[in-house]
Amino acid sequence: MFSTNRGAAKLLIGVVAGLILLKLAVSWLTGSISILAQAADSLLDLFAGIITFSAIRIAAKPADEEHPYGHGKVEDIAGVAQGLLIGVAGVLIIYSSTRRIIEGATIQLAEAGIGVMLVSIVVSIFLSRHLLKVSRATGSVALEANARNIAADVYSALAVLVGLAVVRLTGLGIIDSVIAIGVTIYILKIAYDTIRKPLSGLVDTKLAPSQEAAIKACLMEYGQQVVGFHALRTRRAGSQHYIDLHLVMPRDIDLKLAHEVCDQIEIEIQTRLPESSVTIHVEPCNDECEQCSVVCSRRQTK
Repeated sequence: MFSTNRGAAKLLIGVVAGLILLKLAVSWLTGSISILAQAADSLLDLFAGIITFSAIRIAAKPADEEHPYGHGKVEDIAGVAQGLLIGVAGVLIIYSSTRRIIEGATIQLAEAGIGVMLVSIVVSIFLSRHLLKVSRATGSVALEANARNIAADVYSALAVLVGLAVVRLTGLGIIDSVIAIGVTIYILKIAYDTIRKPLSGLVDTKLAPSQEAAIKACLMEYGQQVVGFHALRTRRAGSQHYIDLHLVMPRDIDLKLAHEVCDQIEIEIQTRLPESSVTIHVEPCNDECEQCSVVCSRRQTK
């Protein structure tokens, strides 16, 4: 049920909503701004989850007349929006924490804060791992962005936990605000990382080197039928991969055979890189038979 894009997004929304309510209640009870910072971060995770759920539904729509290349870039837009939301919240938390340091603040019932942070850490670990697993299986950039956000919650919650423990032992309330600022700085880094990958999809950055290597390895396996290839271009839109290349084939090859070879190559690439659209332009060879390993009638007569 939760192993699909939509199922994982629903799980994210439900779990994060529960954590937000718990953190807000304990923050109000204890007066801890570091827990409030955690709640704000989780609130953004909730917004991000809702955006992701909507983006996945839109991105899953098939290509239509107005969108012949599909709707995959909606996921990239969602990823950028998440990062921007996190950045804005981070700036606001740093501002509030600085004011509390100047004005002075006290923490009540630190034990309750310690307890809620322990719960948050355990839940966030399991949730982030599941989201990352689903994102890798489906190629969803938006889910991967959410997985990173939840993973950030683990480290920030741990920092808040340590800070509350120190407050409990020493009674120094200022430590809570200092920890909140430190957590927020880390959150801002996560915001940058969250924006960077989907932004590359919006500007048509090429696929990762490992993915392009997989494409080239696939083409090399057809050395007995294909003279060579060039003009390989790749790009990504959400979970979709777009690949086009020029394929050099023997000058006298039968058109039907050339078409069958191209179909085989497309299927092989799509097997290695799911959610791929492959476009191949076939070109005739230049008769440099000495450098060619393809067996064809033209080469055999020379």
